[in-house]
Formats: sequence, structure tokens, C-alpha cells
Amino acid sequence: MEHFVGIDVAKDRLDVHLRPSGEAFAVARDGEGLVQLVDRLQTLAPSLVVMEATGGYETIVASAVAAAQLPLAVVNPRQIRDFARATGRLAKTDRIDAAAIAHFAEAVRPPARPIADAEAQALGELVARRRQSLPRRRPGSSK
Repeated sequence: MEHFVGIDVAKDRLDVHLRPSGEAFAVARDGEGLVQLVDRLQTLAPSLVVMEATGGYETIVASAVAAAQLPLAVVNPRQIRDFARATGRLAKTDRIDAAAIAHFAEAVRPPARPIADAEAQALGELVARRRQSLPRRRPGSSK
């Protein structure tokens, strides 16, 4: 049987939902919680683990999952929101989000992709900071 995992990443906690069993659990987003998560997922041997790109909070979680050789897809949150809306799931809690992410994983099956190495991640963070510090141009402006 194929297993799909949805992880909703928050600042201090990870809500996890498994499909098709419907099992849900949460762990802390710290070293001990990541060890618990990876141990549990390795036992399950999922077909795919999916989480949203959440502005950086997902990086350490994605690194732990990828280091455990588990198939991982980090997806744009808009895809998950659109999918949840299309399936009639409009409520917004971390537990419901994790279930929607797992359902998305099972139904859409986005390709698992390796995460960027440490140097590429650092460069990406620098580019993002630079972009944030530059003044925004107005549409139609030539400067």
C-alpha cells in the first residue's frame, strides 16, 4: 500500500497527516521532534512526503526528511490552497492544513525533488534579502 504524508510547518510545531490511514500527529519543530518525525516516517516508508514552502521554516524540516532518503516535495502554498478550495476544505487550522497537504500529495503526486545544497540555500537567502531591501519600481516607471 502506498502512503502519503502531509506536513504543515509552523514556527514551533509540525502537524503531520498520513493518507490513506487518516492518522495524524504533531511533533515539536526542534531537534528531538525532527528525530521523532524521521524515525516514524522511515518506519512507514512513504511514497511521498509533501510540505509547503513557508518562508524558511520548512528548510530544517526538509533537510531532515531529505537526509533520511525519503521522497520529498516542497510545494508552493498557493497550489495547496487552490487544491483545498477545490475540494471544499475552507477551514484553516494546522491539523486541517496537514490533511489537505496529504490529500494533495496523494491526488496530485508532485515530483519528489532533492533540496538545494547548503551553498545554494545560502545564496538564495542572500538574493531574497537583497530583493527585500531594494526599492520597488512603480509599473510604467522607466527607473
